[in-house]
Amino acid sequence: MITLAKTTGALLIAGFTLTACAEGALTTSPNANRNQGALIGAAAGAALGQLAGGDTESTAIGAALGAGAGALIGYNLDQQEAELRRDLAGSGATIENTGDRLIVNLPNDVTFATGSSTVQPGFRSQLVQLSQSLNTYAQSRVQITGHTDSVGAADFNQGLSEARALSVAQVLIGQGVPSSRLNITGAGETQPIASNDTEAGRAQNRRVEVVIIPTQQ
Repeated sequence: MITLAKTTGALLIAGFTLTACAEGALTTSPNANRNQGALIGAAAGAALGQLAGGDTESTAIGAALGAGAGALIGYNLDQQEAELRRDLAGSGATIENTGDRLIVNLPNDVTFATGSSTVQPGFRSQLVQLSQSLNTYAQSRVQITGHTDSVGAADFNQGLSEARALSVAQVLIGQGVPSSRLNITGAGETQPIASNDTEAGRAQNRRVEVVIIPTQQ
């Protein structure tokens, strides 16, 4: 009998081992994410194949299937990143490709007016571009998190961060992104990425992050 604990443990060991190896090496290859995805997919597939069949053939089949799926996810992630960089160029948004997800950072100073949770008309077109990307690369789930600086009351900042994340989500939903793919939260002032002691740092902390996490189906 295959137990959930055995399966989960094997997958975690395989995934963590290869992820650690990939993160420890500097690469300049444009196919780095595709290759990393193939390695992790192969390890996970081999683990499943071994647990399911318990023989070399099952392990090999699982590794091949996992490698193919992992490489495709990595390739699609690279393609989506390149297209988003093109479409959002000059908007103030930044994009980070971690190898297993994309983090789209929407600075509040261009997305919202001070103290407001209404998306500024001039930024709606960028959110439309983002929604089109999410609809094109539909095999993903999306985490939308609002953030603020530490100026003002913590309770107010928490509510504002939630409202801004919801406003971004509503634009995406209005452009056809299924709400079932979205997870919407506000972090208030609790997750700064820069110092709140300077205006430049506070500006970086005021943001909405849209994290795109590919899924296999």
